[in-house]
Amino acid sequence: MTSSPLGATLAGCAALLLWAFLALLARLAQPLPPLLLTGLAFLVGGALGLAVVAARGRLGTLRQPVLVWLHGVGGLAGYHALYFAALALAPPVEANLLNYTWPLLIVLLAGPIRGLRLGPRRLAGVGLGAAGAVLLLAGGAQGSFGGGAFAGYAAALGAGLTWALYSVLAGTPRLAGAPTEAVAGFCLASALVALLGHALLEPPAWPGPAQWLAVLLLGAGPVGAAFFLWDIGMKRGDPRLLGTLAYGTPVASTLLLVAAGEGRLGGTVLAAAALVLGGGALAATARAESPAAGTR
Repeated sequence: MTSSPLGATLAGCAALLLWAFLALLARLAQPLPPLLLTGLAFLVGGALGLAVVAARGRLGTLRQPVLVWLHGVGGLAGYHALYFAALALAPPVEANLLNYTWPLLIVLLAGPIRGLRLGPRRLAGVGLGAAGAVLLLAGGAQGSFGGGAFAGYAAALGAGLTWALYSVLAGTPRLAGAPTEAVAGFCLASALVALLGHALLEPPAWPGPAQWLAVLLLGAGPVGAAFFLWDIGMKRGDPRLLGTLAYGTPVASTLLLVAAGEGRLGGTVLAAAALVLGGGALAATARAESPAAGTR
């Protein structure tokens, strides 16, 4: 386990880098149903994590209170199911940017939930991010705002809200003491919940060879190692720096999607990305205590 503040902060930076590939790998796994994709990715990530925990002789850390399990599984499984659904139902670039309103939602929710002061700078940042989301919705996402696309946009915003609540609640006294190793258990439980949901709610499906590669990469990185790295960074590193750097993730993620031919950078998308990124940077550089701990 990383102990020095610098090493822990670098671990958090590695998590941000892995998350930049989340949208691209999820698109490469299409057309797998969202719950199936969520379950398989978490199964891979949880199994790898459990192997590391077992090798370290730390299996006892999986014994956590029910509230900790509900928070971990609900946040991980709920967020990724909504996020993968958004990428499947809406244009990926727009859905990806709407999902990445979560850093701004964390700023907004940190006040009432964790008692952190929201000054004018942070509120202005939230306003800019909200304007970016409204611009995307008003622009109609490449002219197809309706039907399945509307459901995809709703899922993207729901994903952002889910991760913001998960992140802010993680810093509360009843949840902050959970050890990093417990994440392996959360991943495996999330896999079980998602796969059960797939069996009950989605048509039967199974990955092909190319989809399996995407699933394995997802489970090893963005839906696996990244959770452990981020937990280390938040608990032992500099959360202010990591919170600021997190606002660059949606830009990197969007550029990767475009480079892979999964979208295009039209004027509306560029303007919306600038508003979301600018709002996040403005909120992150406010002088008051940072609410970044626990962000995703």
